[in-house]
Amino acid sequence: MNLKTELSQLDWKQGKVEGFLGKDLVNLEYGTIKLVKVLPRSRYPEHIHPDKLEFAFVHKGSPEFIIGTQQFDGKSGDFFVFPAKEKHAILNSTNEICLLLIGAIKTS
Repeated sequence: MNLKTELSQLDWKQGKVEGFLGKDLVNLEYGTIKLVKVLPRSRYPEHIHPDKLEFAFVHKGSPEFIIGTQQFDGKSGDFFVFPAKEKHAILNSTNEICLLLIGAIKTS
């Protein structure tokens, strides 16, 4: 495991969904953390993780989060938790890039 990571040394990798690029920071069997760049007008569709809790810290931008039946407007410094087995989605409806720290922890 790296004890120090230079973010500028890591390449942005296209994620599963167009408009979402990531830099893996921690990738362990029981949890992950990555820096995610959300391009303008991008949407990560609603989905469920049956065996892990996920979280998002908003570093830059104004993303929207749908968690269950609730919608939240995010801003820099906000922290959101997506419980296991709960539908959630991320949207960037703006013309600016959003930068998020996304992590997941296995719950079972």
